[in-house]
Amino acid sequence: MIGWGDVYKVVSAMAPLYFALGLGYASVRWWKFFTRDQCDAVNRLVIYFALPFFAFDFNAHAGTFAAGYRVLAADAVAKLVVVLALGGWVAYCRWRHWIRGPKAPPASSAWPGPSWSWCITGYSLGTLNNGLFVGVPLLDAMYGKWARDIVVQLSVLQAVVWLPLLLVVFEARQAWLEVTSAPAPDGGAREEGDQAALGSDDGDGRKTAATGCAFWARLLRTVGLKVGGNPNVYASLLGVLWSSVANRWHLEMPGIVDGSISIMSRTGLGIGMFNTGLFIGLQDKLVVCRPGLTMLGMAMRFVAAPAATAVGALLLGLRGDLLRVAILQAALPQSVGAFIFALEYDLHADVLSTVVIVGTLASLPVIITYYIVLGLL
Repeated sequence: MIGWGDVYKVVSAMAPLYFALGLGYASVRWWKFFTRDQCDAVNRLVIYFALPFFAFDFNAHAGTFAAGYRVLAADAVAKLVVVLALGGWVAYCRWRHWIRGPKAPPASSAWPGPSWSWCITGYSLGTLNNGLFVGVPLLDAMYGKWARDIVVQLSVLQAVVWLPLLLVVFEARQAWLEVTSAPAPDGGAREEGDQAALGSDDGDGRKTAATGCAFWARLLRTVGLKVGGNPNVYASLLGVLWSSVANRWHLEMPGIVDGSISIMSRTGLGIGMFNTGLFIGLQDKLVVCRPGLTMLGMAMRFVAAPAATAVGALLLGLRGDLLRVAILQAALPQSVGAFIFALEYDLHADVLSTVVIVGTLASLPVIITYYIVLGLL
């Protein structure tokens, strides 16, 4: 049973995150240290330096332990469940809109409309968590070292596979918007997801539609170039490769290299939370998201994510404490890295920042409630 000392361990691990966030918020809101352009520069510092070094350092020193393959597979199945549910939601809404015709009433402004952009945000909310700094101390207090090792494994998998995949999706969306950014016939911008063909000049000044192959070739080339130039894609993978080689042949990283990486890595999470505070400070109010979207984001984080993980875990045959740990780690607060990417690519950063702040505050009582309820089953 978790005690007050264990609760204090979790709170003491979470408090520094809010200290960094508060400094960032005060730097913009009260002290006026940074302009909006300077805040954008800080965000790029996080994206291209702090997070890659942090990811490499964490994975390079993750150590060796018996991999919980069924737990990792259940996590992958849970993410597939989320993707299929979101894709089904968009397909159903668009089919219903097609059936009703153009006279259908517009969606309420308090809730998101059916678009692939909301699928990306929904995927972030329903799959990516802050397991390293909240999950490790919490589940270690609840179940012991074996549960902590599982959370570390899932955090490594998230850093190596799921966050880079999210980055690829962000880049693909950005490239899609760029190559379909020609004005619509009425002079307005094209709606997202509009699959109108690209225009090309036929030599007589007339625009002709490009072939589907030409469109996708250009899209894939744009995505490949941008992803290949982003160190977040391969930083985690290089860290895992170094960890495997070092443990296999008992190698040690040279002190100069290790120290150089560590001095940058230590800034990773702190400046990431500081960057979140900068973003919030630039807004008109502390909680920048509307109540309806806040409720939706919290439901995705603390209800949909554990439910999808429960489905994946049961399908893979997890039972007992292993099942409980899998569900509990899915109910951890939102990943800070997901917010930083959303801010960089200008996609619902207000929703992600709100869920990071409110969700991290609410995570402790929520997870303890899950712990008690799961213990009774």
